[in-house]
Amino acid sequence: MYLSESLRQVFARTIDSFKSVIPVDITFDEPSLYTEKRTNVTYGVLIILTGDIRGQLIIKGERHAFQHIGELMFGMQLEGDMLQSFTGELGNMIAGTLSSKVAGSGIHMDITTPDVLNEQQKEFHLMNRLHTPVYLKDTLKMQIIMELEDAS
Repeated sequence: MYLSESLRQVFARTIDSFKSVIPVDITFDEPSLYTEKRTNVTYGVLIILTGDIRGQLIIKGERHAFQHIGELMFGMQLEGDMLQSFTGELGNMIAGTLSSKVAGSGIHMDITTPDVLNEQQKEFHLMNRLHTPVYLKDTLKMQIIMELEDAS
């Protein structure tokens, strides 16, 4: 599968956005192709990307990983509706930062309202998919999956 340089750059800006939004040391594996046609999401957030490059961004992980980030950012444990609201807003902040970063490269990107995912399966329809695990501390793991259509 061939991925254009612009798609690789968008994924790299996604990682940069993740790092700038979340106030903790985060490590990532090298991004790799995601060949599965669907993914099971225990907990996470989906944002649709529109504009010059279209697709979707999924940030998924265990609920306690999102709770840990919320506690770092707000100083309190989030649960229930508060956690769901925070998860959507976290996705919005990451995707919004991404949109701003790629705008500097001349790529126009808009984002949709975040969709919080809880025990769902999401299908992929486009050919260009990258993913990377995200490690918070030593024990908390999340994953970024980005599916893109290169409209250039």
